[in-house]
Amino acid sequence: MSLLRTAARASVATRVIGNVQRKQQRRWSAEDAREAPGIAQHGIEAAQPPAPPAGGPADMSAVMAQLAQLGQLRDSGVLNSEEFEAQKKRILGG
Repeated sequence: MSLLRTAARASVATRVIGNVQRKQQRRWSAEDAREAPGIAQHGIEAAQPPAPPAGGPADMSAVMAQLAQLGQLRDSGVLNSEEFEAQKKRILGG
């Protein structure tokens, strides 16, 4: 049983680390964009996040899974309440 518990903890830790890295990368990219505003004028545009998929029964379970993961990140302290609300709004398409 302890092997399963360890595997579950490793999985959660991997997801948290990945999310923290993506959050840091977005933050650093935003800082770089603020420091070099002329880059976009020279043909290099910032990448836009992908649009949320069209609604459907299969998509609803994916949305619920994303919201559950988002809640875990908020509860573990990775996201603050403002970041949580912004990501929830993005996931729900609002």
